[in-house]
Amino acid sequence: MKRLGLLLLLALVLPAVASADPPQPGIVHAPRPPGASLKDWGAELFAGNCSSCHGPNGEGLKDRGPSLEGVGALAADFYLETGYMPLHEPTDQPHRGTQLLSGAEVKAIVAYVASLRGPAIPKPDPERGNVADGLQLFTQHCAGCHQIVAQGGYVKGAVVPELGQATTTQIAEAVRIGPYLMPRFSKKQISDRQLDSIVAYVEYTQHPDNAGGWSIGDIGPVPEGLVAWLIAGVVLIGLCVVIGERLRRE
Repeated sequence: MKRLGLLLLLALVLPAVASADPPQPGIVHAPRPPGASLKDWGAELFAGNCSSCHGPNGEGLKDRGPSLEGVGALAADFYLETGYMPLHEPTDQPHRGTQLLSGAEVKAIVAYVASLRGPAIPKPDPERGNVADGLQLFTQHCAGCHQIVAQGGYVKGAVVPELGQATTTQIAEAVRIGPYLMPRFSKKQISDRQLDSIVAYVEYTQHPDNAGGWSIGDIGPVPEGLVAWLIAGVVLIGLCVVIGERLRRE
């Protein structure tokens, strides 16, 4: 009876333990010390979560991570808000994911990195932009990798992200930073006003106006065209079979 009771207890406890979310490794949380500035708190969080790759003072470490001196709040905000950082391994491609640090912790680390000098977080205004101009600019600078409908794709050595979850700020940050293999565009190449139009167009792709027809998930003209040819091919083969049967009977 004792063994049976023990087995029943284990049967109840083990599923609950297995279903519990495992603790996330590599993330160090630290409460804000009383009276500490946001930057000082950020320095403490930076030491626990970022210094192993970027160095204790953001100077960077060879074969681990680049220097953060001069990247400013611009880069720190983008990489943290998108969940690109922290990485499990320095060689991993950053990709959008759930940020395991709290919003306040992210702001604190951004404040610390901003103290190392560099550009501030941009403030794009898609209302000042023009969707048609944005389409032209996006086609010229971005569609080769992201597709014209901003659904992402593949290039040598990387997976190009789709932009459906990108915020207006993150779009502007990515253009100015050039994360991972993406090229960086200066204000001489893409002005702030042009950037507003690009942001306006990407926002449009997130909620496109489908005038009619079958959108197929707005996956882009090339795959949509392949689907159309596949359907047309099946119909043509079916017609050939029907015609062949009739001729044979005659």
